[in-house]
Amino acid sequence: MLFNNPPPTPPLHKEGDNRMAYVGRFAPSPTGPLHFGSLITAVASYCEAKAHQGTWLVRIEDTDIPRIYPGSESHILHCIEAFGFQPDAEIIFQKDRLDLYEDVIQQLHQLKLVYACQCTRKMLGSNHIYAGTCRDLALPFEQQAIRVKVEDVEICFDDALQGRHCSQLAHELGDFVLKRRDGIINYQLAVVVDDYLQGITHVVRGADLLDNTERQIYLGQLLDYPRLSYMHLPLAMNNQGQKLSKQNMAQALDLNQAPALLAQAIRALNQPVVELDHPKRMLQQAIAQWDVSLIPHRTTLHGIYL
Repeated sequence: MLFNNPPPTPPLHKEGDNRMAYVGRFAPSPTGPLHFGSLITAVASYCEAKAHQGTWLVRIEDTDIPRIYPGSESHILHCIEAFGFQPDAEIIFQKDRLDLYEDVIQQLHQLKLVYACQCTRKMLGSNHIYAGTCRDLALPFEQQAIRVKVEDVEICFDDALQGRHCSQLAHELGDFVLKRRDGIINYQLAVVVDDYLQGITHVVRGADLLDNTERQIYLGQLLDYPRLSYMHLPLAMNNQGQKLSKQNMAQALDLNQAPALLAQAIRALNQPVVELDHPKRMLQQAIAQWDVSLIPHRTTLHGIYL
């Protein structure tokens, strides 16, 4: 715990069966169709969970409703089926869970760990470190951004691939936003709450999210949630040296090429070759041969990807 205050009561009971030692997840955002980089993450998170005889869950992270790309949620669901992935519980959508996140904000408010902020981007300018301008103004919460108070503590974690990472959030970021002025729940809050409620123990995701981890650990400590284990995968890059992403117009996964793309994703993770077959059988072979130590210990993958 970072404070002497008692932690807020966890929001509702955890969902599902948490008897498994390992609970992992794949949590894409529907701001565009899945691309090859997304497939690498799905393969790694799935194989890592199943190699530990664990549970693998799927969560659609769609709190930023204005940015949802038409048809992308449907494409994600079709990809999960076409590439042979088998979630161990019903897929959840964050946009259906907004009341849960609001409840947690209220709990933090009662403990005086968050506050309303009226600062706009124009007012903040280019300074990415928030100076706490509104921290002591006691502004009403309506139609304002909500920030969490960040204390001067060092947050560290040991990543399975990227090694030890530490951050002094108070000096490097300052109080950060949990809810925007327009009412959109911030990713940092939603992911922490849902990882807790779903009983997630291990997070496998792309290295582009590495810098988010200290914020999420900090929030988890404020809420007295269990500490998670992290593995941040190297990112597939395009020919221009840019990470494959929706912003860079990465090609959508072609469901008709599922076996070939799946084999390529397994190769990208430097895993033993699997026979070209039905995706479910290919994944079973990949799980049987899975070896995390073979995944490149770097943040990017170059040269052979779409």
